[in-house]
Amino acid sequence: MYTGVPLASAKTQVFEAVLGFLPDWVQITVLALVVLAVVASWVVKVRRRLARRRASRAGLTLPGAAQPGQSGADFLGPYAPAQRQGDRPA
Repeated sequence: MYTGVPLASAKTQVFEAVLGFLPDWVQITVLALVVLAVVASWVVKVRRRLARRRASRAGLTLPGAAQPGQSGADFLGPYAPAQRQGDRPA
């Protein structure tokens, strides 16, 4: 019995409508690619988290990570001007 309340979001309905016009092999390929992208993003996130944990336990710093006291708008990172030999750090 239909109660008038949609069971899926508008995004899901649009996604299903677009995929409904495609052949089955394209639908399966698109869905597989979406699942692969989600799983790959999870793997990358977990690998970064593990690398950050290992680096913090070993007392190392990760490339691209700001040092303590070197973050925010004042930290230029790789865009900082090169230090000359006679200059003192500020």
